[in-house]
Amino acid sequence: MNIFTRSEFQEPRTRSVSDRPADAAGLKEALRTLGGGVSVITAGDGAERTGATVTSATALSVEPPRMLVSLNRSSSTWPVVERYGHFAVNVIGADHQDVANRFAGIGGLRGAERYVGSEWTRLASGAPVLEGAVAVLDCEVEEAIERHSHVILIGRVLSIRIGDGSSLLYQNGKYYALT
Repeated sequence: MNIFTRSEFQEPRTRSVSDRPADAAGLKEALRTLGGGVSVITAGDGAERTGATVTSATALSVEPPRMLVSLNRSSSTWPVVERYGHFAVNVIGADHQDVANRFAGIGGLRGAERYVGSEWTRLASGAPVLEGAVAVLDCEVEEAIERHSHVILIGRVLSIRIGDGSSLLYQNGKYYALT
């Protein structure tokens, strides 16, 4: 894992400039350069539990409290969120990088298998919540907007849990923890 200090983020970086086509591959390459907080989106119950690692979770509004998450419509997570009408945004810290990897599909685990090896509980919505997460935003689906390859979820925040630590960041295929 790479650890960055504040001063390292302020240093100018030189890189070669290269134009890319405005297609899926070019967009993916450009977005990999955008660092984002790592969250695991969880949903379901029992054998139907599933989830996905995302960097797309963000606040839509604070008044009223609403979260916005983008999920691929072809993922195994979207049908479970749609069926149960809930999801939890589990903000991942450096101590749970293994959880982020499992829910990203690294190692080939699917569905409820991804939950093995960590402690989980539930809050108001009933979505699985990671014990020891940096923060958890427990949501019920307020609206789901299907566009192109993804669904944009707007979640009404039902409960919030704040833990310890700093969130894990992801950029250019690597995890980073801020100190």
